[in-house]
Amino acid sequence: MKSRLAIIPGDPAGIGPEVIAKLLSKRDISDLAQVVLVGDRHVFELGQKHAGVTWTMRDVDPDDPDAWWDGDGFPLYSMETIDPEAIHISKVSEAGGRASLRNLDKAIDLTTGGITDAILFGPFNKASLDLAGLNAEDEHRYIARYLGFTGHHSEINMLDELITTRVTSHIALKDVVGAIDPDGIVKAIKLANDTLIAAGKTRPRIGVAALNPHAGDEGKFGTEEIDILTPAIESARKLQIDVDGPWPSDTVFLRGRDGLLDAVVTMYHDQGQIAMKLMGFERGVTIAAGIPIPVATPAHGTAFDIAGQGKANVGATRKAFDVLCQMAKHRRDSGAAVS
Repeated sequence: MKSRLAIIPGDPAGIGPEVIAKLLSKRDISDLAQVVLVGDRHVFELGQKHAGVTWTMRDVDPDDPDAWWDGDGFPLYSMETIDPEAIHISKVSEAGGRASLRNLDKAIDLTTGGITDAILFGPFNKASLDLAGLNAEDEHRYIARYLGFTGHHSEINMLDELITTRVTSHIALKDVVGAIDPDGIVKAIKLANDTLIAAGKTRPRIGVAALNPHAGDEGKFGTEEIDILTPAIESARKLQIDVDGPWPSDTVFLRGRDGLLDAVVTMYHDQGQIAMKLMGFERGVTIAAGIPIPVATPAHGTAFDIAGQGKANVGATRKAFDVLCQMAKHRRDSGAAVS
């Protein structure tokens, strides 16, 4: 059975509708997954206009999901989240944020209800989300709150076959040292391991980036590697995880680039983000890892500088689609359920 994906366009003022339109113009999409679009018909049509592509949609009966998958064109769960006149390309707006959240809520409901297996969303604009009442650090925490999920979860970034996750995220750099502890490092390692297994990797190889220059140089530049990181890595190994380090952060991504690692666990946000984006900004995928349902999006954001111009690269969106197909299959085959 094919994976079933709920796809939402993201912020209507950004490149989300365009990259979704370009994705769905690919001939093999319907061979790989069954797709239901969730959102306003006119937003998806706007995306096709910007992308210079054409494909058809057909409205579905919300009360008869068994019938959604039969017929020509992509099934559309039609929403009314934003008036066409309220869409101002490349502009932050409460209306755009509200449309994003309403479509996301419906996609979550479809997936937790067992109608779809996973969610692919076009990029959101965080400023618009905040205006619309996000009231969370980011959309990943919003999703967890919507689900009532309180377990460990985090954003994971993926570039080709390499992923990275981090022990601390959106906090000031001055607060990083105090926020690192062995338990948090083990959770980050385990999250990377579990995510890769869900994406089809049998025994992931994980490297841990050091906090200090030269991995502390045996305590000369800091003792966190000795006191915190090494004990955490040893604890993770006891969980039968293939993990090593700590590696100096200025070289560990070379190992990932060269295929010697499947994942790098970093200590803070930019330690991993700079390396990943330099290696392939246009191909990066963001995964909402740890939550009970597979959710992913291209990592590049709404790109207001090129929105509406037909210039958006579909590569990251396609990669997110492919990863979600694999994760959805793993979830279905393993009998995982939302708790």
